[in-house]
Amino acid sequence: MISIHVNGKVYKADVLDDTPLLWVLRDYLKLTGTKYGCGIGECGACTVHVDGKAERSCSISVGEVKGKKITTIEGLSENHPVKRAWIKEQVVQCGYCQPGIIMQVAAFLSEKPTPDADKLISKMDDVICRCGTYPRIKKGIKTAVEMARKEGKRA
Repeated sequence: MISIHVNGKVYKADVLDDTPLLWVLRDYLKLTGTKYGCGIGECGACTVHVDGKAERSCSISVGEVKGKKITTIEGLSENHPVKRAWIKEQVVQCGYCQPGIIMQVAAFLSEKPTPDADKLISKMDDVICRCGTYPRIKKGIKTAVEMARKEGKRA
């Protein structure tokens, strides 16, 4: 039995320490916003925050996150600039990869609240959108950066 801290709550799951975090989130905690994409940490669909840093939940075991704070797309504030920007710019097409992309952008914004939008976009090269909505994703990132800048606070 393991205990993990997810979205401000402590959960227990009867799993082995080497179980991928992704499966604990989806199968045991029923937090299905985090998606399975490739299973090897390459596509980014499964990105969550572990102590504020973007991590691929398919590549990290639940044992590795003991004592750490995990945030999934469900735990990211509805008022977060990235979520608001995604809605404003209508970024999503199929939406499958979007939770991971949103979580990656949100982690970057929390590290540097007013980054150069183009530099932030260049850091997104390791996130794959199979629908090819990259122009809308880039527009959403630029809008999120503008919103965070105007609000003058950490995202």
